[in-house]
Amino acid sequence: MTTTHAEQILVLGGTGKTGRRVVRRLREAGVAVRAASRSGEVRFDWFEPDSWAAALEGASAVYLVAPEDPAPVHDFVKRAVDAGVRRFVALSGRGIEHVTGDFGQGMVAAEQAVRGSGVEWTVIQPNNFDQNFDEDLWLEPLRAGRLALPIGDVPEPFVDVEDVAEVAAVLLTEDGHAGRVYELSGPRGLTFAEAAETIGRAAGRTIEYVELTPEEYHRELLGQGYPEAAVRMLGALFEVHRGGHLAGVADGVRQVLGREPASFEDYAARTAAAGAWS
Repeated sequence: MTTTHAEQILVLGGTGKTGRRVVRRLREAGVAVRAASRSGEVRFDWFEPDSWAAALEGASAVYLVAPEDPAPVHDFVKRAVDAGVRRFVALSGRGIEHVTGDFGQGMVAAEQAVRGSGVEWTVIQPNNFDQNFDEDLWLEPLRAGRLALPIGDVPEPFVDVEDVAEVAAVLLTEDGHAGRVYELSGPRGLTFAEAAETIGRAAGRTIEYVELTPEEYHRELLGQGYPEAAVRMLGALFEVHRGGHLAGVADGVRQVLGREPASFEDYAARTAAAGAWS
């Protein structure tokens, strides 16, 4: 099912970290796209099923970014297939099978739902994004000059979201990837301390990395006003990291795009030049 310009691709999370980049790449390629989110050009709310039909109208493929709550995912996928969707590309996470507790259950449901959909599906499982350091999760700590996490010296090959979006755009529009799971990483692993040092060097300033115990991290986040549920989910994510489940380099970017993934150093240089950590 190579997508023609007469067909449309529905991108969920169309204003989000991966979704807005997928939208941009598809439109640059001349593909008709519906960018859907609660605040996007096409309104879509996972927990308002009445919003689904208008978003799905005319869509032949869906970029599926699931909510944390898995409850509506299976129903949505069934509705999408009934509405004529014949291809899903689902965003998941690398090592998701090792996560305990509530974290990532929406992604688990997305994988299960598309696998059982009866139409073409592909799953992408990226490592932690480079852009977590400048768009949300770790931006403010880096600006303050102190990144404190319960990570240890386990490396991670962080992946550039631009690479993730380019992979997703290819999977949505080209044949030959049905039934595949692609793990996406950067070209080499760095510890979080090395990542902070790389960012500091690129930004021309000193950034301290502090190793916390999981209990210390939990207390710090609660003290900063994070809700308990969010703190627990981050704790579960870092437990998977400490277990080494994200440490190895994956070749999904090379398999799909035929090139090496972008390096963390290149990401840090261009992001620092844009003033993200000033």
